[in-house]
Amino acid sequence: MKTTAFTRHHIEAGAKMAEFAGYNMPIEFTGINDEHTTVREGVGVFDVSHMGEIWVKGPNALAFLQYVTSNDVSTLYDGKVQYSCFPNGQGGIVDDLLVYRIDAETYLLVVNAANTAKDWDFLCTHAPKFGLTPGKELYNASDEIAQLAVQGPRAMDLVQELCPDRDVKSMEYYTFCKTTVAGIPNAILSITGYTGAGGCEIYVANEDAERLWTALWKAGERYGLKNIGLGARDTLRLEMGFCLYGNDLDDTTSPIEAGLGWITKFSDAKGDFIDNARLAGQKTDGVQRKLVGFEMVERGIPRHGYEVVSPTGEPIGVVTSGTQSPSLKKGVGLAYVKPEFAKTGSSIAVLIRGKQIKAQVVRPPFYKK
Repeated sequence: MKTTAFTRHHIEAGAKMAEFAGYNMPIEFTGINDEHTTVREGVGVFDVSHMGEIWVKGPNALAFLQYVTSNDVSTLYDGKVQYSCFPNGQGGIVDDLLVYRIDAETYLLVVNAANTAKDWDFLCTHAPKFGLTPGKELYNASDEIAQLAVQGPRAMDLVQELCPDRDVKSMEYYTFCKTTVAGIPNAILSITGYTGAGGCEIYVANEDAERLWTALWKAGERYGLKNIGLGARDTLRLEMGFCLYGNDLDDTTSPIEAGLGWITKFSDAKGDFIDNARLAGQKTDGVQRKLVGFEMVERGIPRHGYEVVSPTGEPIGVVTSGTQSPSLKKGVGLAYVKPEFAKTGSSIAVLIRGKQIKAQVVRPPFYKK
């Protein structure tokens, strides 16, 4: 198993460790509910160094990204981040990702840890059409970068203490900057987040990771900073209705089915891209299933893979993500269902241990501040 630059700190802190995406990662420290509450009410830090980072550079970088991603990269400006996905050419999704525009000829792609190798192969397959050479204009830096996500309503007060050269507290959602963080020049600090609690992500070279960790925890003492594992990361993202690749998205789900039409652009500026015609057809003609959010009306915890049925017991779909919401004290989840049951307010049921447990389709986020 791979380790991150912070792995020894997690072990020393007594984390429950497990393999995730080929890495030895902390699943929980003091317990998922406690860590979840910490992020909702205070500040916590996640080690997300397992995520993949791929550079795309050169005069053809924009044209290349317009072809391999679903969103319109031409709308980005320096310092702006965009959520997007890689269509796979068969109506599914290779991965969902973030696109960072450094400048007109330099972009950073942040991809899911479990898909980094697959994404790299996908990009390398299409790179020659645009004159990009793997290892040169296309570069996989995933093993060279450490990343921490500092999340929670007190996160930016804490991080601001580490950033003397920049007012990071006033940064807008889905933007980033290069600045000095904890004395480390040219760190990338972005405001995206996967928890809905506020905060930022900090990217540094592996050799600077220890310096960042030490400074963050020293400044974090008076803010009540706590370690947060991947278990709470999942419950936090699910309360917001954020998709997780491998659960809610995969090679068989289209962005239109997944409710990601807003990151699938059809325009002259966007031009042709992988699966353009197929996805445009789905947007016009409709799909056979839709990803929806739901809350349990009766007591029960929905889990990935549970069957979803109509009030009369007809099979209509499957749960892709589900949990007992620590904040709401009720079961919530995401599921693909037949379109006629996708309308907000529709009554559905989840089969839990052979019993139909009532639920209702709702529009995420489930947790609202």
